[in-house]
Amino acid sequence: MVPSGGDGFAQRLMRILDDIEYRRIETGEDMEDIARLRYKAYKAAEVLPVSGSSLIDEADFDDHTYVFGVYYFEELVSTIRLHHVTPDHRVSQSAGVFPDAMEDFLNAGLTLIDPARFAADPGVAAELPVIPYITLRPSIVAAAYFKADRVLQHVRPAHAAFYKRVFYADTVVERRMADIYGFELTLLATNTHTTGDRLLKRYPFFDSGIHERRLMFERGGEPVFTPLTVLPSARLVAKGFIAGAVAGLDY
Repeated sequence: MVPSGGDGFAQRLMRILDDIEYRRIETGEDMEDIARLRYKAYKAAEVLPVSGSSLIDEADFDDHTYVFGVYYFEELVSTIRLHHVTPDHRVSQSAGVFPDAMEDFLNAGLTLIDPARFAADPGVAAELPVIPYITLRPSIVAAAYFKADRVLQHVRPAHAAFYKRVFYADTVVERRMADIYGFELTLLATNTHTTGDRLLKRYPFFDSGIHERRLMFERGGEPVFTPLTVLPSARLVAKGFIAGAVAGLDY
């Protein structure tokens, strides 16, 4: 069972975060590592695509997509892909199963963070049940950096309770068959304007400083050195050493 909230849990997760590094995956060699981890995780969970399609696809290289590897004591333990979805750039994972709901969001002018391709090493996940919190943390950092209106969650219905409890997510679509996987998914969404402050007060390890956000998500302009790893800044924010998020839109 994934642990729930509470001061003791939040402090424990903050300590674990000290040994976490995030790497933005932008090289072929690193992407191969991500593909192997995806396959290992999805095979163990029996959720491999029924079409047998590659676990690396064009969306991994879209210019509004960010793929992260999560390293624990320098070992790759999990990964996630984030789509920054806007009315002018509509590439996303959720649109494949919930096109009507996505159109409604985007036609209303909202911007979205759409996490996808969550995968965790089965052995590590069994010993470290907080892996979902650590792996999903970049979606909160992304929401702060891009000032997104919603963070989406397309998940199996059995997992919806976790996202409602932790991320204060609301159900958008109750359930729908995902043909690519052969099972049902539900679509949820976290309203960043109404829950950002609550979320960070309850789970301060989701917070981040501006420098961390830029290292994770800044692109364009003059070529810059991309660090091999990005260290979480939540503890520095909590101690007041650097500025973090504020209530509402800024998460």
